[in-house]
Amino acid sequence: MRHYEIVFLVHPDQSEQVTAMIDRYKVVIEEGGGQLHRLEDWGRRQLAYPIEKVHKAHYVLMNIECSQAVLDEINNLFRFNDAVIRNLVVKKDGAVTESSFLAQSGEELEAPRDESNRTQESLNTVTKESASAPDPDDAPSPQSESTSGTEESPKDDAPTEEPISESSDSEQVSDAVPGVLAEESVEKS
Repeated sequence: MRHYEIVFLVHPDQSEQVTAMIDRYKVVIEEGGGQLHRLEDWGRRQLAYPIEKVHKAHYVLMNIECSQAVLDEINNLFRFNDAVIRNLVVKKDGAVTESSFLAQSGEELEAPRDESNRTQESLNTVTKESASAPDPDDAPSPQSESTSGTEESPKDDAPTEEPISESSDSEQVSDAVPGVLAEESVEKS
């Protein structure tokens, strides 16, 4: 008996029938004296190109050991089943039992998603904590208390800016334009 790898695609409207189809193929293989080494249901996946105006299909992978007569019967079942839109049979040198690349990548993708969800949750928690913390810019300044209520403080008219470290900026400004730093210090006081 020879070893074969079979991949078949099922029309997405008949995805419910996949388990019954797999059971039928198992029975055919075992009745013919064959053996099923690996069975993977990859689920619904996007097709690389449309087949019969269908953009998604249900993928199933099987690695089997069987005679030529059993393989012909399986191919015949594929041919006359309208739910199977495409199939591929590849002869293998030996039995393949380890997980396929798609099955392994599916398991690996689930773990990083969980990690990214934890990261997103921690970011949301940090954002909520920072929103509840008092903002130092909201505290009343001593100058605004001394002014009368009818006058608006110049701070309200000025656009808000992010605090900048003065040492690096003052060096850059003084190098770029002499005398600008002196004017800024006069305006601030």
